[in-house]
Amino acid sequence: MRWTEEPFSLVRVMVGIIALLGTMFAVVLAIVTRDVRMLELVGALWAIYGLTVGFLSGLLEPAIDGFFQLLANVGLVRVGGGYSSIETLAVRGHYQAAADEYAERARHHPERVEATLRRAALLAGPLRQPETAAVELDSLRAGPLSSRDDFRVGLALVDLHENQLQDPGRAMAELRRLIDRYPAAARRLRAALRDLKAQRYGGTQTPS
Repeated sequence: MRWTEEPFSLVRVMVGIIALLGTMFAVVLAIVTRDVRMLELVGALWAIYGLTVGFLSGLLEPAIDGFFQLLANVGLVRVGGGYSSIETLAVRGHYQAAADEYAERARHHPERVEATLRRAALLAGPLRQPETAAVELDSLRAGPLSSRDDFRVGLALVDLHENQLQDPGRAMAELRRLIDRYPAAARRLRAALRDLKAQRYGGTQTPS
């Protein structure tokens, strides 16, 4: 047996040896002194042995195992399980399975926006269902959204309408909405709007 396989086995063996030697010593003393009370020491020694083994095997070892398991997992598992397993499905080409997993995760309100955005990227890309992606992104607005989430959904819709649905009019309308709601990002959004207009109308300048 290797001690590294059972770290407290040496402690158990040592306590057992002490109990055995103590038993032999107590028996010898009982014979020499003819005092049977020495045999009470035997019971006490083996009671200590039993308590020690029970403490190590039943409490201390499971607690240490659990602690090191926790340390091994800290930082590797994100809250809610993360998306690594779903991303692995997508990398392996199982796009529909990954999209279904995202749909299941989107049922949980805290993950609703993130999971739907990830699902929409699959629907609009390898699954070639941009219309479904647009409908699902629009449905996110049926409930309250934080400013950050609303902005992310809006940009996703702009990209979807511009590149997958070939609907620059809807893309420009969404950009205008974002400009009105988020003036802090207006400069970048207006640049994107000008690019869309240039693509649609060529060199013709139109009012912003």
